[in-house]
Amino acid sequence: MGKLNLTVDETREMFIYVAHKMVDCKDTLTQADKAIGDGDHGVGMARGFEAVCQKLDAQSFASMGELFKSIGTTLMMSIGGAAGAVFGTLFRGGGKNADDLFELDSRTLSVFLQDGLQAVKDRGNAKPGDKTMVDALEPAALKSAELVAAPLNEALKDICEAARQGMEKTKEMVATLGKAKPLGTRSLGHADPGSLSIYLIFKYMQDFVNEN
Repeated sequence: MGKLNLTVDETREMFIYVAHKMVDCKDTLTQADKAIGDGDHGVGMARGFEAVCQKLDAQSFASMGELFKSIGTTLMMSIGGAAGAVFGTLFRGGGKNADDLFELDSRTLSVFLQDGLQAVKDRGNAKPGDKTMVDALEPAALKSAELVAAPLNEALKDICEAARQGMEKTKEMVATLGKAKPLGTRSLGHADPGSLSIYLIFKYMQDFVNEN
């Protein structure tokens, strides 16, 4: 049987692992952003997740909500700009109904993703097809709702794949929001950097759960 859940402290360790990996992805995300933006996405995400590493290394958390909201606040304060706002909102919004949750299982993950998705959409008015992080996040959230009874490692595998497919589809989209909007059809053929970051976060969550 696969791994069913993580404690709050194990989830903290998972996000430290994810944060280190996201810092390592700085060049990959920079190159993705140079194709359709100003190339600062990788630098910003690396800066944000380095701050997350420091925050989580120095603190313990009483609930999943407290952990998620701390990550969100740290990202919002350290990345800056639009990316800081939306990635911070994902974690802060995802934690709003998790203050009385004390483990990360597939049901808790679905609560986080659905609440986080709604918060992001409310903040930026993005919808699927706009070539933003929502194009990877929404399919992941929808998939999570189908998998609330599955072991965590199995759910993460399918959620990660849904995010990857959503990210890949952004290559076929013309940007209608954000920094890539002025490019018009020149944004075709390139993945949205925010959707790539969403996919990578899930990939590294899955890797951690499979390795532990």
